[in-house]
Amino acid sequence: MSEAAPTQPSLWNLPNALTMLRIVMVPFFIWFFVVDGGAHGWWRWAAVLVFLAAIYTDKLDGDIARARGLITSFGKIADPIADKLLIGSALVLLSAVGELWWWVTIVIMVREIGITVLRFVVIRYGVMAASRGGKLKTVLQTAAIILYLLPWTPAVTWLAVVAGIVMAAAFAVTVITGVDYVIAAGRLRAAGRAGEQGRP
Repeated sequence: MSEAAPTQPSLWNLPNALTMLRIVMVPFFIWFFVVDGGAHGWWRWAAVLVFLAAIYTDKLDGDIARARGLITSFGKIADPIADKLLIGSALVLLSAVGELWWWVTIVIMVREIGITVLRFVVIRYGVMAASRGGKLKTVLQTAAIILYLLPWTPAVTWLAVVAGIVMAAAFAVTVITGVDYVIAAGRLRAAGRAGEQGRP
């Protein structure tokens, strides 16, 4: 007697709900940031708190998905998209108010959007989950953005220097992991095409 195929977790689960919540929080983060023109007052603190809460949902949904066996293909795709919406909006806002060089934001966003598109291009051959390098990239980007978002960073020299160093590290890892993902996508596509050709 053949064994029954393992049951796939439902798309309607807590980790996916948290991922969608993170997406919903992005407009609130943007509004809190721009409501007073990016000034370093209470609205800026509200933006920081929303950003921190959204980032926490990223950690929480991953922990729950792994602990309860609720990892889905939808989650593998939606989770990085939610991250890119949050991180991307923060980078654009910081550049728009002159606190971060535009070329840094542009390179990071081109990498992020490009890898997302690449994931969809090769999805017929398999899902490219986030690598360890990709997760490190997210951690560094998040840490750098939080430092830049803090209302007192521009007024504290050493804190501004730390923010710049962390952002430089995030930038480097972002570019390196982007190249790694392109190579991984090429291998995934080649393996998938070889499998298709080998079928009768």
